[in-house]
Amino acid sequence: MESINEVRIEEHDGSLPTVLMIVGSLRKKSFNRQLAQFAAGELADRANVHMLDWHEVPMFNQDEEFPTPEPVAAVRTEVAEADAIWVVTPEYNHGMPGPLKNLFDWLSRPMEDGSLSPIVGKMMTMSGAAGASCARDCFATWLPVLKALKMCIAPATFTGVALSREMFISDRLELDDAAKASMRNQADALIALIDQE
Repeated sequence: MESINEVRIEEHDGSLPTVLMIVGSLRKKSFNRQLAQFAAGELADRANVHMLDWHEVPMFNQDEEFPTPEPVAAVRTEVAEADAIWVVTPEYNHGMPGPLKNLFDWLSRPMEDGSLSPIVGKMMTMSGAAGASCARDCFATWLPVLKALKMCIAPATFTGVALSREMFISDRLELDDAAKASMRNQADALIALIDQE
């Protein structure tokens, strides 16, 4: 297995679709951020890849929904402009991370003009790095949410990566050949789905 090196996000190419990476951990050196970097590398030359910065999104409060908080408006714009999203998520206590679910709750709400949120029906795929569960429990808790939002899921198995003790010590994600192949399959499936539109 080899460590993941950071992939430089290239300048925008107007001829390519845009894939927005949504990393479920806000930690700078998070394993899932490293996994997202690998995914970005697999999409290179086929898509413009952006990492969503959502660290300022507040806790959802219907009393503060309108006027839309500026950080929420900013992430909604990025989601609206993306052709697809790739969610890369850790697993917290055998489920989805609360902050990431909070982001989706904000994104799912109707816009001020009454139109649907841009995340409803968006093309997507999901991966995750977690403990021995390989994020399976997290994926299971996400599926009802994705169904409720009518997300268009790329036809490829979600990639779950098991984190070893050595990775926790080094703080560096390593992928074996099977995980790399699975991520490549996800990238291929997501691009194919976009091309169908």
